[in-house]
Amino acid sequence: MKILIIEDEARIAKRVERMTRDFFDKDVQILLSDSLENGLSVIENNPIDLLLLDLNLNGEDGFEILQTFVAGSFQTIIISAYTDKAITAFNYGVLDFVPKPFDQNRLEQAFTRYTTQGKQSGGDVRFLAVRKAKTFRLVPVNEILYIKGAGIYTELHLANNKIELHDKSLEALEKLLPETFERIHKSYILCWEQADKIVVEAGGKYSMQLKNGDLLPIGRSKYKEIKNKLL
Repeated sequence: MKILIIEDEARIAKRVERMTRDFFDKDVQILLSDSLENGLSVIENNPIDLLLLDLNLNGEDGFEILQTFVAGSFQTIIISAYTDKAITAFNYGVLDFVPKPFDQNRLEQAFTRYTTQGKQSGGDVRFLAVRKAKTFRLVPVNEILYIKGAGIYTELHLANNKIELHDKSLEALEKLLPETFERIHKSYILCWEQADKIVVEAGGKYSMQLKNGDLLPIGRSKYKEIKNKLL
């Protein structure tokens, strides 16, 4: 596991590094960056799993990193005193926002959200970013009908019948999305507002029929939970 800490104050960076090592095991690889330029370079040249980002980097806006790599496959936890930017950060898909000053318990709470399967609380994300050449486009969450796993990527199936490819995995997206989204199968996350009825198929298989007529498989372990929720 590779974690990047972008923090311009050496004392705080070392404290975050120590707390991170205390929470994760010794096998974790931690990279440190103290500037916007260096942070951008590290991300471009290193596949990371988790980014711990300060928003004030020697007077430069760390939010530029979030905007540049918002479509990245890694998760991001903001650690910043700029709490007025929390709502915007959540809208763009960060996993958590830890306000400064912080203690070990608060940081560990954010790490627990990262390591635990499924969402910990209702997500605040309003957009998912998809790559378009060297840029990205923000897709409003309320335009997504369902999400399908596609290897290391995911497919966002939209109300306009288009499909957009996303870099984050189903597991990563499941932690970010609002409570209106439900994991109904190992390969599918459904916007619950699109659910119409359960269809029983031959061989004891179950599917969810959407309001637009699409059929999505329901995992056997999920069937009772989905049935009760639909009723």
